Amino acid sequence: MIAWVTLRGDELIIEVGARLKRCMRSDGSVARIGGDEFTVLLEDVADPSDAIRVAQRIHAAVSKPLLVVGQEVFKGVSIGIAASQGSSAENLVQNADMAMYRAKSKGKGRTELFDATMHEQVMGQLQLELRLGRALQNGELELYYQLIVALQSGLIEGFEALLRWKPADSGSVSPGVFIPIAERSGLIVPISSWVLTTGCLEAVSWHRRCPDEPPLYVSINISARHFSYAAFIEHVTEALQLSGISPACVKIELTESVTMNDIPSTQQTMSKLRALGVKLSIDDFGTGYSSLSYLRRFSVDTLKIDQSFISAMQGARETFAIVSTIVTLGRNLGLQIVAEGVETVPQFETLRSMGCDAAQGYFFSKPVPSDSARILIDLNQEQAKSVGA
Repeated sequence: MIAWVTLRGDELIIEVGARLKRCMRSDGSVARIGGDEFTVLLEDVADPSDAIRVAQRIHAAVSKPLLVVGQEVFKGVSIGIAASQGSSAENLVQNADMAMYRAKSKGKGRTELFDATMHEQVMGQLQLELRLGRALQNGELELYYQLIVALQSGLIEGFEALLRWKPADSGSVSPGVFIPIAERSGLIVPISSWVLTTGCLEAVSWHRRCPDEPPLYVSINISARHFSYAAFIEHVTEALQLSGISPACVKIELTESVTMNDIPSTQQTMSKLRALGVKLSIDDFGTGYSSLSYLRRFSVDTLKIDQSFISAMQGARETFAIVSTIVTLGRNLGLQIVAEGVETVPQFETLRSMGCDAAQGYFFSKPVPSDSARILIDLNQEQAKSVGA
């Protein structure tokens, strides 16, 4: 059996390595094979349950508090188990590694046993990652746009840019599949940079088509990995300069979890973005864990209410109260409130009566490619003229 344990911090690793050896007793051998990685080799294991029991002892030993510089530190471990069954040492370690990453993806303090299905899934993801790496160069990535409508006037005020992948040799790949792969592999950084530039260039074409004030804006989602990337501000600056767009027509969307990862760093990056003149939006508001006090510290412009609240708003008094409270909060703080996932007339009318500023969802339009977005803009101009008349 190979058990791969993930930890961090040199002082912690020294102590944890000792604890692993103590808890193993005569059951096997322990080796540190990386900066924060250990393998545990068990011989003559009759049944996988024997290895799982050893893993449970490892969890118990490592989870005890560690004393570092006079402070108690608590750490958890993720363990992957693989049986040899005639495999080479290299394959055995690789299989345990796959199981360990599955354990990490499911939460802290877990153990996962490798199986053939897991191997097929991982190999499929690796193949997809290779294809995704070539997608940008092959022109297979495309932006779709979902319109954002001002609820009181019914006019379009902007679009959210949504990434789509259409490989040349197969059908479309769902963002729910390829975005996590891009995140894990680091491909999200060049892809996200491309989205920034492409979205800004498209918005400039809207302004030429629709010169009325206020100008239409483009809202662009930024991942945690790209937001924390050292050259992120440079990427935003390059997109602004290359497109010539007014920074006020660009909204950077961040989820609550991204803003709360490293608050001092988040504040610093947000300050630089505001200095550039771009707008800031918190996406999926209400599903995360941010403190309301941080809303002022982060100086955001927009809160987007998650669609899960909108879909349940009509049937649950508690959910209705939450949406109404967020709308009131936004009004009191001088923030714009955008409702996501609006699909029905009752949802539209309820949000408008609450005083919600804007909304997006299938009630207005599905996400559309750039040429269809331009048609929607033309129709919106005709509507604006009739409203003005």
